[in-house]
Amino acid sequence: MPVLPSAVADAYARLSEVFPGVTVTELAPGERAPRGGGWVAAAALAEAGPGLDAFLAWDDAQVLRDYGTRARPDVVASFGLHRYAWPACLLFTVPWFLHRRVPRLPVTHVAYDRASGRMAVRPVSFVCLPGDPASALPGARLVRDEEALRAELREAVAEHLAPLLAGFGPRMRRRGRALWGMATDEVVEGLSYVAHLLGEGPRAVRELELLFPGTTRPYVGSAAFREPIGAQAEAPSVRDRVSCCMFYTVRPEDTCATCPRTCAAARIAEPAAAGAAAAA
Repeated sequence: MPVLPSAVADAYARLSEVFPGVTVTELAPGERAPRGGGWVAAAALAEAGPGLDAFLAWDDAQVLRDYGTRARPDVVASFGLHRYAWPACLLFTVPWFLHRRVPRLPVTHVAYDRASGRMAVRPVSFVCLPGDPASALPGARLVRDEEALRAELREAVAEHLAPLLAGFGPRMRRRGRALWGMATDEVVEGLSYVAHLLGEGPRAVRELELLFPGTTRPYVGSAAFREPIGAQAEAPSVRDRVSCCMFYTVRPEDTCATCPRTCAAARIAEPAAAGAAAAA
């Protein structure tokens, strides 16, 4: 029998085309998720057991290798969550941005190989708008308009991230508000970076401001984009982060210009660093 096209396959292919650092494979029905090597199940990270221990050992070794110093355990955990969540959020935001489709991907349906940037996913369903040709595919669910679709996107990302925040949180020594502020940053910064590669940076700014106007629990904060001024006036829009990535604890001289720990005057005067480092 012919294989039906996936509602998200084109979006994932486009993502890998402009950003080869993340490649996504959809698992066929009944196909086992990859194991061994560098693969880790998202559910194993959420369980906060041996799978998370091994995952964070990589971050601990990387900091020591690259910077010649050991990071605090809570900082290592923060780095580890970021390095998973940044690409994981793209699994949801890129199909939404490109095709107005939002997959549902609980942690039990995602595996990640950080060394190669590969992700294996098994979407359980997806949400789309009326008139979308994909609405005829199995697992499709329609919502009435763009605002309802934005709500579905926030809910789908939260469904995936909530167990992970619960697993990483105690090791990060952060709780609800701080963790969900970090989630807001991962969604916004990941999509804005990929949209820039797609040549659609300004549209991403508009879309993300509608997605996160600042009143969208459990998330914390807004998209918070601002236009550069002065000598940087022609640069792309930048944003002030909701959360601190904790890199200053490793290299105090490299505090981000958009870090919430930085004074407002300094944030306005200096543009944000390019988001490519987010996936490093």
